[in-house]
Amino acid sequence: MELALVIIVVVVALSFDYTNGFHDAANAIATSVSTRALTPRAALLMAAFFNLVGAMLGTEVATTIAEEIIAIDDAPAHQGLVIVLCGLIGAITWNLITWWLGLPSSSTHAIIGGLTGVGIASGITVYWSAIVDKVVLPMIFSPLIGFVGAYLAMVALLWIFRRANPHKTYRRFRIAQTASAAAMALGHGLQDAQKTMGVILLALVAGGYHEDNGEIPFWVKISAATAISLGTYAGGWRIMRTLGRRIIELDPARGFVAESVSALVLYANAFILHAPVSTTHTITSAIMGVGATKRLSAVRWGVAKNIAGAWVLTIPAAALVAAAVYFVLAPIMV
Repeated sequence: MELALVIIVVVVALSFDYTNGFHDAANAIATSVSTRALTPRAALLMAAFFNLVGAMLGTEVATTIAEEIIAIDDAPAHQGLVIVLCGLIGAITWNLITWWLGLPSSSTHAIIGGLTGVGIASGITVYWSAIVDKVVLPMIFSPLIGFVGAYLAMVALLWIFRRANPHKTYRRFRIAQTASAAAMALGHGLQDAQKTMGVILLALVAGGYHEDNGEIPFWVKISAATAISLGTYAGGWRIMRTLGRRIIELDPARGFVAESVSALVLYANAFILHAPVSTTHTITSAIMGVGATKRLSAVRWGVAKNIAGAWVLTIPAAALVAAAVYFVLAPIMV
């Protein structure tokens, strides 16, 4: 019975990874597509490839998800697997709702919210101090750093190229955006695919098929990397329109800066802090930052307000769905 449940959880986790890919495809390529630096299909292919590469570059974020959100070993094997399954259902449900509404919410915070909610509902230990240090604080500071960093970098760039020919400069930055979009896609794979690896590891540990604190199996890495890449290639056109056009009309230089700053924030959190930050929050705030260098009114703050509302709701909404699913499934499956 446990083996069948492990397989179900792994399949659902990879489904979440796939939805993460098409939900967050816009993070890497919306700016490049909106400035016509890349065609949509070429951008999706490139993003899918670099998501795959990024997913294989580390396991620090995966370890954080697997070991520092909930104590899955507090529960018996069967119950532990049901807990992970309910957390995934909560995250997937919120991902699909926000995708349908075209709101770039965070898949990262959806899965963390799902696991936290079901952890509370099931009575197992939730590591609140780790959630504050590695989720809440990065959730606050990463967008702020993205906004301020992108604003300052764009101001510096405008000063450096203040006497340059606008047409030639924009053409060069359109080419440069290919590299910045690839860097952003790499960061997305480095961050988001690892979260699914961490969830699968949770299921394997809960089912007794892997040692706690053990090395992540290669098949887990390649499965998560492939699922998010396929999801990315499927595309997330609703959210792409929001990021690429509805917040502000971007030009190639501003697109390049937004992507470059966002990628640096993602790399720093993954490699230095081991923090599972939101690629969505980071790129959206960076787009607002470069937009504010035109004038504050150039940013459509009404759209930004709706996005911020989705950010605030993500963790509690996913937590509530996961807890509700657990209360339904627990009497049947545990």
